[in-house]
Amino acid sequence: MSDQTATLQTERTRDAATIAAQNDLFRSSLGETPDLPGQIVMTQGVAALPPIEHLDVIRSVARFDTFDEDNDPNGEHDFGAFEVQGKRFFWKLDLYANDLQHGSGDPTNPKETYRILTIMLAAEY
Repeated sequence: MSDQTATLQTERTRDAATIAAQNDLFRSSLGETPDLPGQIVMTQGVAALPPIEHLDVIRSVARFDTFDEDNDPNGEHDFGAFEVQGKRFFWKLDLYANDLQHGSGDPTNPKETYRILTIMLAAEY
């Protein structure tokens, strides 16, 4: 491996760790982190759940920590799958530029990144 390749790999690993930490903070605080702008949205199927089930889904997203090679191949903690009362759910974090027109140019920089966490029933994917 060349020095340049090793340096790039180290930078990607460091960036992924930074993004993962920011994503974890955003998700676990349910978007209530002033230094990490963004919003949480849910599909119609999730919004229509009975209140107690809805609350269980939100809690499951906030507490999610089961990251592995299958659901987190880039190490950014931007996707999760879980079950609540026999139903399968997904959550996905997307990192946009502040204009919400395209991806963030520097997703490690909270001043240039707007997070959107989407919660959905797996059947709605």
